[in-house]
Amino acid sequence: MQKNQHADLNLLWGELILEELARLGVQHVCMAPGSRSTPLTLAAARQTKLQQHLHFDERGLGFYAMGLAKASRAPVAIITTSGTAVANLLPAVVEAWLTQVPLIVLSGDRPPELIDCGANQAIHQPEIYGQYARPVNLPTPDLAIAPQTLLTTVDEAVCNQQSPVHINCMFREPLYPQDLQAPLAQELHHYLLPLQRWQGHAKPYSQYSRLISGQLPSRDMLNRFAHGQGVIIAGTLDAAEQPAQLTELAAKLGWPLLTDAQSQLRQHPAAIGNIDQLLQQPKAKALLERADRVLVFGGRLLSKRLIAYLAQQDWQSYWQVLPSQQRLDPNHKAKEIWLTPLTAFASLDWPRSSAANWALELITANEQLHQLFRQQIDNGPFGEAQVIRAIAATQPGKQQLFIGNSLPVRLYDLFAPVTADAAQTYTNRGASGIDGLIATSCGVAAHQQRPTTLIIGDISALHDLNSLALARQAKGPLVLVILNNDGGSIFNILPVPDEQVRQRYYRLEHGLEFGYGSAMFGLPYNRVEDLQAFNDAYQEALAYNGASVIEVRVSQTQASEQIAQLGQWVRQS
Repeated sequence: MQKNQHADLNLLWGELILEELARLGVQHVCMAPGSRSTPLTLAAARQTKLQQHLHFDERGLGFYAMGLAKASRAPVAIITTSGTAVANLLPAVVEAWLTQVPLIVLSGDRPPELIDCGANQAIHQPEIYGQYARPVNLPTPDLAIAPQTLLTTVDEAVCNQQSPVHINCMFREPLYPQDLQAPLAQELHHYLLPLQRWQGHAKPYSQYSRLISGQLPSRDMLNRFAHGQGVIIAGTLDAAEQPAQLTELAAKLGWPLLTDAQSQLRQHPAAIGNIDQLLQQPKAKALLERADRVLVFGGRLLSKRLIAYLAQQDWQSYWQVLPSQQRLDPNHKAKEIWLTPLTAFASLDWPRSSAANWALELITANEQLHQLFRQQIDNGPFGEAQVIRAIAATQPGKQQLFIGNSLPVRLYDLFAPVTADAAQTYTNRGASGIDGLIATSCGVAAHQQRPTTLIIGDISALHDLNSLALARQAKGPLVLVILNNDGGSIFNILPVPDEQVRQRYYRLEHGLEFGYGSAMFGLPYNRVEDLQAFNDAYQEALAYNGASVIEVRVSQTQASEQIAQLGQWVRQS
């Protein structure tokens, strides 16, 4: 093969990979600039089936891709060059692995002869993500390797995969073809002859059936399980799983439905949303301790009190329903795990429980807490919980909420209001890091340009500030609400033993604001210090077709003091 045809074969392999990924359901490809990934970049540029997204920072790009994957519920491809560009994706890959988000990393790499010899930008890339991604290490493109081998390799790695895949692509130079419009050389045309049938349709080369567990409990098992005082717990669930069916199941059984912030049901009027606070209330906790069976949908609970409740109860029967096999129970309780869609399990022929309505008092206690929050938060001093409740009550059925880690997601879990309809909620609660939150929310917003609000703390926003470059690409309303309490106020509610140590080593007081940062990226900006100003700015931002920033300035201790005060009232009620 002539030297310039190496570049053509590199590009051909890139085109085969991208075409097959599109046939496997990939809708979006995210790219960062680089030379060694040129065959993949040029292939993506010529691929009409994939929406293209560009960003200069691989770390932010990875989280942006994860947001796209969460919103589209489909795999998303990421193209990076060699070296530390690949390593910069690790935080997003870890989060995606923990939460089963199918990212597909396509990394350009040096060929074997340029590794461990001082060649520029050459590191060990195969299996760089360890257990957090399935590795696929491709050889350098070669006519001796049949193209159908390449396709079956991609198919087997990607089909039925719910976690990240890393396809490492070693390319020899030259990387740039002389003419992108030139027809295929005769040698390459002959190379593709085995793929003529594949080229004539739009299906993957290998067509794998879906892995679906069909095992469900029998009628007799349902009768025995329902014979007692039970609770239903909704953990982390995707809106596509139709979690609202759990309210119907709870009504049929006559058991209370306890909801996590990530269940899509936290604000549902038929659910017990204030479970974290109810477990502080002596009467409610004593009532819940009478339960002898539990039905858990999903996992990854936010509330430590709810996790402790599951751990401390001596359950006679413990069932957990998951869409795929995972170990999602830090308490390691003995249980029966059903691998099946939520809809299939909830729609079984469930009997009425023999102890139906055993916990009706929880409804009254839950409503009393809602009244307390309306009085003490909505009509109280301006603060972070007040802002989060205002956001959660605004256009709930028309927008998406992305809730940041540390304090924001806890405030939502503690104090979110009841609404007739609820926004679809997203979080990054696998590794629960503060990195990439702006980028992920931008990816969520970008899939269908639905109105989206990000609630994020100031330290998290500073950590991902350059992802404002992604935000400026938004076509629909994207509101970035930054709760600026001048540091990591989550540590105010953690048992740091010394106040000076807390301030110096944990809170990281910074004295910064976000107006100039917003201006640098050309984003509309408002700074607010009272509820009326926030509501006005928020309505304006939701009406704007693009990204905008609202900075909420509050004191360092407002949220922690309010949490402590409300907790004291709850425990004494």
